[in-house]
Amino acid sequence: MRQLIKILSAFFVLGMLQQVCIPAPLKGGLEYQIPIEYKNLNQEELETRAKLYYGLALKSGGGLSEEMTAALNLYTILNRKNPKNIIYPIRLGILYDAIGMDKYAKGSFSQALGINENSAEACFYFGEFYYKRNMFKKALKMYQRAYKNGYTRHYETLYKIGDIYEKFGDTEASLRYLKLASELNPNSELDNKIMRVENANKINQEYYSDTRIRLIER
Repeated sequence: MRQLIKILSAFFVLGMLQQVCIPAPLKGGLEYQIPIEYKNLNQEELETRAKLYYGLALKSGGGLSEEMTAALNLYTILNRKNPKNIIYPIRLGILYDAIGMDKYAKGSFSQALGINENSAEACFYFGEFYYKRNMFKKALKMYQRAYKNGYTRHYETLYKIGDIYEKFGDTEASLRYLKLASELNPNSELDNKIMRVENANKINQEYYSDTRIRLIER
């Protein structure tokens, strides 16, 4: 694997020469021995290796592991070769998100939406980015865009929208999405959450009902 990493590092150095946007932490400490012009490499082989290291990188638990470095290098090369393929910036955004490189994650997701602003996948993962950072208004906007653009039967999208509405105190909206999520994947944890939101919704309804009565009596 280390020999392959050295080869991939050569890709990386060439990418720097080609003005590929790579974050500074990836620029230091990488060895390279074999200069390779990526334009002459087989596209299918690049994509196969990129997918392999992408999966390994996400399983590695975060951090700039060899697998993460390889995945970032390969998808940067692929993105440079074909900047209109939306999969590449989405994958780059997910990888940068996993290692906490916010600026590059946002840049990658923005590039993906620039290719197709109606991409449900790009909107969803951009929502995930914001959700992890407790930026719930922005996350909700992205999840709603994902829902509007096709993720109407996507469990995580439905659950996250319901969860954010619960955080905002909109229990009726929260229940609507949580119950849709439950239809797709019923589970005890979600059932307990729905019960909690239902109880909160009853309290909200009683409060607003009492408030209206008092206003009428005045």
